[in-house]
This record gives sequence, C-alpha cells and structure tokens, in this order.
Amino acid sequence: MLNRKFTIFIAFLSLSVAGSFIKIPATVGSVAFDSMPALAAGALMSPLAGMAVGCIGHLMSAGLSGFPLGPLHLLIAVQMGLLSFCFGILYRRNFKMAAILVFIVGNGIAAPLCFWPVLGKAAVLAFIPGLVVAAVLNGVAAHLLIPRLRPVFDRSNVRINNENKS
Repeated sequence: MLNRKFTIFIAFLSLSVAGSFIKIPATVGSVAFDSMPALAAGALMSPLAGMAVGCIGHLMSAGLSGFPLGPLHLLIAVQMGLLSFCFGILYRRNFKMAAILVFIVGNGIAAPLCFWPVLGKAAVLAFIPGLVVAAVLNGVAAHLLIPRLRPVFDRSNVRINNENKS
C-alpha cells in the first residue's frame, strides 16, 4: 500500500515538473502550471502530500528558469507548500470555492507582499498581476481536474484516502 501511495505521489510530482515547462507570461520566469498538481495532490491524497508537491514543484520550476530570485525561491517554495496544504484542508472539508479563493489571494497577493522589504515596492507590484493570473489558472485547472480524477481512483484498486476496497 505504501508503494502505491508513493507511486501516486511521484506521479503528481512529475506532473508538477511537467507543468513547470508551461510558463505563464509574467515578470518572473518561474511562474508556471507547477502548482496545479500540488493542489490536486492536496485534495486527493492528503494536505501533506500537496505541501510536498508544492514545495518541490516550485523549486523545479524555479530551477528550470534559472532561479531568477536566487535564494528567495526557498521561501517561495515554503509559501507554495503552505498554500497547497491549506487548499487541501479546505477542499477536503468541502469548502471548494473558499479553497480556490484562499489559494488565489495567498499566491497572487499575500505571498509577494512578504518580499516588499527585500525587493521593494516596484518589484512586488510588478509581480502581482502575473501571479494572480497564474493562481487563477492553476486554481481553476485543479478545480476542474480533481472531480474527474476521483472516479478514476474509485474504479481502480488504488486507494489514495486510506479507503478499503469493498
């Protein structure tokens, strides 16, 4: 059973890395579809799995674009992990729209505001529009994908929420 969960986790992580190649035009080159699989993993597997996929996925996306913000990407990876964790908790408690809104506001507005003292007002304000668009696209894509993935797992022998096959 542990191998199956690990395999599914690696599949979501692989999708996150693949999504990092689909860049969203923004002022920073690391904005991509890397968080959509993290949101799906948080909702379908567990919030902790979503957090891990969010952290690692962002680091992969940032690495593919050359770490444009340098070591700040470590803090951004932690932010992505926490946002994916919160999305997973809210989505699993059936607060789906709240989960998407928290992710959009957190990723698009709150997360860049943390860098105001380091990067300055102009840089942070330049990041926000692209991040909001990316958060909306990732959140909506996850919201559309999750209900379609759930029946696939329900019909298979793979159980991702500690459910027993009856």
